Amino acid sequence: MTFSILARCPRTRMLGIATATRSFAVGSRVPFAAARLGVVAIMAKADARLGQFAMSRLTAGYKAQAALDAVVGNDSWPEYRQLAIIDDDGAIAVRTGGDAVAWAGHDVSDNLVVLGNVLPGRQTIDAMKARFRATTDQPFEDRLLMALEAGRDAGGQIGGQVSSAILVYDQDRFARIDLRVDQHEEPVGELRRVFEAYRPYIPYYVQRQRDPRVPPWHEWKP
Repeated sequence: MTFSILARCPRTRMLGIATATRSFAVGSRVPFAAARLGVVAIMAKADARLGQFAMSRLTAGYKAQAALDAVVGNDSWPEYRQLAIIDDDGAIAVRTGGDAVAWAGHDVSDNLVVLGNVLPGRQTIDAMKARFRATTDQPFEDRLLMALEAGRDAGGQIGGQVSSAILVYDQDRFARIDLRVDQHEEPVGELRRVFEAYRPYIPYYVQRQRDPRVPPWHEWKP
C-alpha cells in the first residue's frame, strides 16, 4: 500500500528516499539509508527487520544485488514484499514479489528506482520518474519530494495516503534530512509544509552535529 522513490546523486553521492502509504507511520518501516553504504525500501507487507538486515549486509560489504538476495533468502514471506536497494556505487537491485497486491511494480534507471503497490496503475510511478528526471536543476531533496507529489497527483495509491516520509544522507554518518508525517489526511502535502519549515535550518542541524557549541536554533542566523 505504498509508493516510493529511491535515488542516488552521482555528483554529490547523496542517497535518499521519499515514500507515502495508506497506513500509519511509513517512516518507521519502509525507508533505510546510510552514508557511503546505500538506500533501501522494504514495502508491501513491510517488515522493518528486513530493512535493517539489508543495511547490515551493505555494511558487511555486499553490493545491491547480493544484499537483496540475502534478504530474500532470510525472509519466510518474500512473495509478499517489494524490496529495492541502491548501493553507494549506484548499483541497483529491486524485486516485486508475486503476491504483492496489484497494481504492483517498479521501474529502474540510472541511480533511480520508483516502485509501488496497491496503485491504480503504473501511472503513479511513471509520474514520479518523469518529475525526478525533469528537475535536475533542483536540489536533490527537492527532487525527491517533487517526485512524491507527482505520484500523489497521478493517482497515488488506491484509498489515498495517511503517512509519508523523506530520508536523505549526504557524506556524514547522520541524516541530512529525516522528516515524517505519521497520520494526516493529506500526508504528502503536510510533508511539504514541514520540509519548507525545516529547509532553512538544514545547515544548522548539520553544523550542530559536528560542533555542539553552536547557538540554539532560534538564535542561529542562516
